[in-house]
Amino acid sequence: MENMQLAQRLRAFRKLKGITQQELAKRTGISLAVLGAVERGNRTIEPDMLSIIARTLEIEVRELTE
Repeated sequence: MENMQLAQRLRAFRKLKGITQQELAKRTGISLAVLGAVERGNRTIEPDMLSIIARTLEIEVRELTE
């Protein structure tokens, strides 16, 4: 269930910042398909990708993972 917690937090922070999945994909260089799968809890994400997402959303990685 770790994936679901990360998925929910990622989606919540992205929406809080007013960023669409497509915009986040463009800003991070991570494909829209991968971001969508992560937000649905269907895919794990590599630590380096998680860092890029957190930096783009201007939050700490721990805010997504704890």
